[in-house]
Formats: sequence, structure tokens, C-alpha cells
Amino acid sequence: MSVDGCPVTDYNPFGLTAALGHFTDIDRLRGECPHLKSTVGPQGGFYVFTEPEAIREALQRPDLFSSRAVTPLDPDPPYLWIPEMLDPPEHTKWRQLLAPHFTPTTVNAMEARIRNRAVELIDPLVGLDRIDFMHDFAYRFPTTIFMELFGLPVADLDMFLGWEHDILHGSTDTDPDRSTAGAAMMNVVGYFAELMAQKATNPGDDLLTHSLAWQIEGKAIPHDQMLAFCLLMFMAGMDTVSTQLAYSFLHLATHPADRHRIVADPSIIAAGVEELLRVYAFVGPGRTATQDVHFHGVDIKAGEMLYLPMCGATRDQSVGGTTVNLDREVSNHIAFGAGPHRCLGSNLARRELKIALEEWHLRIPQYALDETVAITEHGGMFGLDSLSLMVG
Repeated sequence: MSVDGCPVTDYNPFGLTAALGHFTDIDRLRGECPHLKSTVGPQGGFYVFTEPEAIREALQRPDLFSSRAVTPLDPDPPYLWIPEMLDPPEHTKWRQLLAPHFTPTTVNAMEARIRNRAVELIDPLVGLDRIDFMHDFAYRFPTTIFMELFGLPVADLDMFLGWEHDILHGSTDTDPDRSTAGAAMMNVVGYFAELMAQKATNPGDDLLTHSLAWQIEGKAIPHDQMLAFCLLMFMAGMDTVSTQLAYSFLHLATHPADRHRIVADPSIIAAGVEELLRVYAFVGPGRTATQDVHFHGVDIKAGEMLYLPMCGATRDQSVGGTTVNLDREVSNHIAFGAGPHRCLGSNLARRELKIALEEWHLRIPQYALDETVAITEHGGMFGLDSLSLMVG
């Protein structure tokens, strides 16, 4: 079956699968057709594009494809994530407020704190026979850095991780109506409402405190918009680097030659981070058509949704394919997105990934995948639910 030459299938990027299953699905689909129509979800499904040119252009054209809905499972979302779900020029105003907090200079000033936190978490793991990588390190390293940056109490980490899991790690299998995710978002918003009130009377030197004084066009930002901003920052800060760490260490645990090279020559780690980001680009944003448009061979009607998996653009043969090459010198990947919504925290994410690889392999150079523990991968924004490593 096809619509205007666009294959129609029940392809579901939001379900549970074995590790790397969603990546290989996109690789297969890209080889079959540059686009398809999925029947999964409400409003008759959504279009999926699988090639670099279409994905990049869609992300760079907010006039054609709006960010007001960023997952096809919620084409009319009852929530707002600021600034992700804003289009220019409103999005631009928020980005200008945030940008000074994520510059290379700001990240450089955080270097010692980031490195110390990595060492604090890794040192107790040295000498163990088996490591639960997600629980023991990946979920705790970047998240505590974010919590300190944003002024959140680190003592609440486990509660935050539970909410984050419900919001971002659900699937059409475990949360078909998104009610669990919705309840978790309400919990996050309620938490931040109380914390903002505390910061107003007892300010600190943190991003949340500073944001309470922000203005747009000379006017204070409404309370509900500040809560929507906090919700997005919570999700971005609690999950993205953790997810990339999981894929990076899955690769290194199953490709010992690459791991040995990093151990022997840490100077290649910065380039290695870029290559691992490229091959395991896990984000899959949605967009809503603002008007009827003929786009890369497909007639899309206003209000219909697109799904744009970054790995469709980053794993194509034209940009390096699916094989990790630690010697790759040039990498213009879009793992951090493209266009006005390109990830503002990319400088911090890169630094955290680099430091994690450096400090881990300095202390735990020998490890392999524990093949007795199955690994599942959730969808939408792809991610691993566990990663057990055998050490030594």
C-alpha cells in the first residue's frame, strides 16, 4: 500500500525492541525508501523521513514544520516544553536568555567540577566484577552536574530519575495512552512551582535563580511559561547525556579494538566522542506541517506530523555509514539537531562525554558486555534501559 508513492506501514519507532533495534530499523528503511507513512498513533499516523537531506531541511524550516508538537504520539499535546515547543521568533528570545549559560567559556569553568564528579562515581566501582553501568554511573554522572547547575537538591536524584523514566522511557507497550508520562510531568511541574517560590525568597547562584529575573521585551516571564521552561530543562538535563553514555559504552564493550585504542591513546577521545555521537544519534523529534506542502516527493497536508530520526541523517553512507571510525577527522553530523532548535547544551554534553571516557578508561580499562542480561531499547528518543558490564 502507498500514498503518492510513499509506502504505508505499521512501522513503530516508539515500541520496545532489542538493543540497537531502532537504529537498524531506520538503516533498513533508508535502504528501501527515503520516506514512508506510519499508521501508528492518532490522526492516521505520521510521515517518516530517513535520508539526510530531507531531515536536515525539515529541521531548518520552522516556517513549514512547527515544533508545537514534538512527538507524533501527541499531535495536540496538553503540555508545553519551553523553548523546544516554540517556533521563531518566540523561540529565539528564550534561546538568547539561555545561551550565556552554555558557552564554551562557561563550560571551561565547570571542567574541574565535572571531572571530580566523574572520579567520585568511578572510584568505588574499581575492582568490582560486574557493574550496572546505567544505575552506577550513566544516570548519576551528568544528572548531578545538571542538578547543581540548575540549583536542584542532589538528595532528590532518585525521585527525579523515576519521573524522567516515566516521561521519556515509556513506549506504546508500557504507556500506550501516555497517562504515566503525563502524571510524571505534573509531578515535575508541581515540584518546580514549590522550588521557584523558595528561590524567590532564598536565592542561590544557580540557573533557576537567575532565570526568575529574566524578562522578554521588558516584561517578566509569566509563571506558567517559567514552569514549562523548567520541565524542558529537567528532561534535557536528566536524560540526554546518560543515553549517549549508554550507547558509547555498549559500543566499546562490544568492540574491544576501539576500546583498546582509547585506553592506549586518550588523545583520540575527543574525536571518538564525535564519531560515537554520529553513529548512535538517538534523538527523533517530531514536527507539524504548518501548511500544505510538497516536500521531498511527499504531499503533506497542514496539521500532519513528521518523525525525523537523527540517525537517518547521521548513519547514511554519504556521511560515514554505520561503522565507527575513531580516526574520522571531519564530522559535520547533526546528532545535536539542526536549524533554530539545535541543542544549546552541546558544549556541556561534549565535555561531559569526553571526561567520562577519559576518567573511566584510566581506572577501568578492561570490560565487556554481560551477555546474561538482556538489553531493551525504548523508542521515540531511543535509549537503553540497562547495561550490565563484566569487568576484568
